[in-house]
Amino acid sequence: LGERAHVAPFDLTDGNAPTNLVKTAYTQMGGIDILINNAGITRDSLALRMKDENWHALLEINLTAAFKLSREVLRGMIKQRWGRIINISSIVALTGNAGQANYSAAKAGLIGLTKSLAAETAKRGITINAIAPGMIDTPMTQALTQQQQAALREQIPTGNLGLPEDIAAGAVFLASDEAAYITGETLNINGGMVMI
Repeated sequence: LGERAHVAPFDLTDGNAPTNLVKTAYTQMGGIDILINNAGITRDSLALRMKDENWHALLEINLTAAFKLSREVLRGMIKQRWGRIINISSIVALTGNAGQANYSAAKAGLIGLTKSLAAETAKRGITINAIAPGMIDTPMTQALTQQQQAALREQIPTGNLGLPEDIAAGAVFLASDEAAYITGETLNINGGMVMI
């Protein structure tokens, strides 16, 4: 898939960031073949206690930014008649989760966005898919107590948390030519925690 990498940090709460990020990528690399929408935040609380600003802030980063970035890169992908967009959703898009109404809604929205954009662009050599990770061994899950981690593992048929490399392998596959006939799909990587 290539070896060049450029770091270009942007604040996705800035409405101009998606346009500026894509312009920077075109300047530094000459174009964008693959976009992975993986920006995400949490603002957890029970729905009855959730502040409007926490609802809006989360949707802005977790869903709206993905839409804006996708819209920006699709122009170039349509011209070159090839491209890959991979949206990182979550298992909670499929199950919901108490205290995460905003997060669950945004991640479910990514799956709907994936399907809609895939339908719009399939005839142009572009595939758009989502990945819905389950419980992954990250600093967030490492911060849980041993008892909490054990309780999570009990819910996963494989008996272990996934690794970031598991998600990366799914993304590499979806970005490859081997996945050229797959579009509008959600790849569930969750150790069997949710089977659809």
